[in-house]
Amino acid sequence: MASQRESGTFRQTGAPELRKEQGVSNVETLDTKEQLRRLLIPEVSLKPFSELSAVTYDHQGSQLAGHLLLDTLEEAGFGIDDFDAVGALTAAAIPLAISMVQAAASRGQDLDAFVMDFVYPGIKGPSVRGERVFLLDAWLSEKSYVQTSSLVTLRNGNELSLDFGILQREGAEVLGIASLIGSTRSTEGIEAVNPLDGSRHTLPFVRVFDEDEFSAVNPERESGAGDSARVAVDSDAKEGQ
Repeated sequence: MASQRESGTFRQTGAPELRKEQGVSNVETLDTKEQLRRLLIPEVSLKPFSELSAVTYDHQGSQLAGHLLLDTLEEAGFGIDDFDAVGALTAAAIPLAISMVQAAASRGQDLDAFVMDFVYPGIKGPSVRGERVFLLDAWLSEKSYVQTSSLVTLRNGNELSLDFGILQREGAEVLGIASLIGSTRSTEGIEAVNPLDGSRHTLPFVRVFDEDEFSAVNPERESGAGDSARVAVDSDAKEGQ
């Protein structure tokens, strides 16, 4: 019998009566990026900032985010073979880092994750010595107060300085910054300054969605979109009973 990895399926769990064949819903036929956008609308539109936890910890949102972050990085010229690990800059990015690890594994690729230590300058996770890494956040923009070790914002232009210096000290090569949602005034990327030697580095900034994509959206008009995306499978299962 073919292994689950070879067949592309996972072993079903739970009570037998709950193992229903899932039909294809209208939401599931949407482009994956549009599915995620609809989940994000209530968490982003007309809000000054959000950690996006309602989406990144959601079973469907997590899967979509992990795969779309990998896809977006590849579109920006960074395939899964071009980096070895992703590092969460903030607590909000931890579920995204895990989602990317799982998405990579489903594609037969190895990817590690780590977290920047917010108390003592360092990292939590496997060693990154000699590794090529991307730093990761959920929503990174000029209006978000980024809770990194350096505790400053994009307005200062060097909010990643301490984190960047830590990773260089650990022997890692920082390839760039990725986020689910983001914006910056600079078209070149985000500048990081190594506090140890003062050297400056412009890092590519790759995001799945630009912040402006949500600025004109009325969350009340589309508030049902996110809910429908989450319950679509459950609704189909009930209709089949």
